Amino acid sequence: MWDRMWTNVNLATMADNAGHGGYGAISDGAIAVADGRIAWIGTMADLPGTPASLARQVQDAGGLWMTPGLIDCHNHLAFGGSRAREFEMRLEGATYEEISRAGGGILSTVKATREWSEERLLAAALSRARAQLAEGATTLEIKSGYGLDLDSELKQLRVAREVGRQLPITVTTTFLGAHSIPPEYKDRSDDYVDLVVNTMLPAVVRDGLADAVDAFCEGIAFSVAQTERVFAAAEKHGLPVKLHAEQLSDLGGAALAARHGALSADHLEYVSQASVEAMARAGTVAVMLPGAFYFLREKQLPPIQAFRDAGVAMAVATDANPGTSPTPSLLLMMSMACTLFRMTPVEALAGTTRVAAQALGMAAERGTLEVGKAADMALWRIDEPAELSYRFGADPLVTVISGGAVMDAASLARF
Repeated sequence: MWDRMWTNVNLATMADNAGHGGYGAISDGAIAVADGRIAWIGTMADLPGTPASLARQVQDAGGLWMTPGLIDCHNHLAFGGSRAREFEMRLEGATYEEISRAGGGILSTVKATREWSEERLLAAALSRARAQLAEGATTLEIKSGYGLDLDSELKQLRVAREVGRQLPITVTTTFLGAHSIPPEYKDRSDDYVDLVVNTMLPAVVRDGLADAVDAFCEGIAFSVAQTERVFAAAEKHGLPVKLHAEQLSDLGGAALAARHGALSADHLEYVSQASVEAMARAGTVAVMLPGAFYFLREKQLPPIQAFRDAGVAMAVATDANPGTSPTPSLLLMMSMACTLFRMTPVEALAGTTRVAAQALGMAAERGTLEVGKAADMALWRIDEPAELSYRFGADPLVTVISGGAVMDAASLARF
């Protein structure tokens, strides 16, 4: 018998090339799980027997909607400190230079992350991840990049791994040592890249702490040539790559990512048409980060229509971090993707399920409701899937199912 079945449920399967408005909707449906995986899905009329004869536990969903569990494919949850005072200073008229002289900016987060114990970092990361779980997220990517020295980068990645062990949530980790130039390497960025590729990355691989490698290719961070060195080192160690690219200017980072078969290129407000076409040829996902766009009050929109026209898949993620997108809410990001970037609600939901899984190299296992995939699902009190993007500031989650483990509000509170 199957372990559990939901009946009388509307299903947004989000299967690729899904019909029914793109949601792959199944009305008056049923879905069953066994051994942590989806065992059956279809209409009630097609069930091969009575629900009670097929599953040990049967739950009547009462016409609620079920989607795949949400996936946050770009975040930085394991960091120390807060930048709330910096936010306040900026609104009071302080310039970036004045904030930096006062100890603000990314280096303030680096300082706090280095100083905080592993236990304190873990407690903070768990709190943020719990908030995502309570909104229906079942898979998270967590990046390093706020340590910028060997011990602190390893500490961040160990914390990220531990989040996945302590919570019923799948965590994939990304080494982002090439995030910024630390103060001790000021005006010596090439030397710092040497440290990243020759010392940090081998240690990360030795300890099994990363599933991918990322970098920030931008005028205030690393050049295309420096980023290519990081990518070459990642490929030598058999790790896939992704890239923060074209957030503030067009350096050709997205094209570089495409040449290396990157899983994703993220931000992309200033990406060129040539780079869009290169991403399409390579199958590189474009990850939209509307939280950072909103928080920084940017005006240059990513070229959504160009991605559509070229057939570049678009994911949506939180970019949760203390400096430019201090939010763990994927539901809010879905709404922002629609209102700020003019994505459609179906694109936003696909971007936090099927396409987000693709951006993490996990599409074979997660992101859609299909037989054989992980039983990662979310049950919502909504009348139609578009409500997940339409309602901002609301949380209609009823139940989250992660690897077959069922958690209602009371269960989530125990974590």
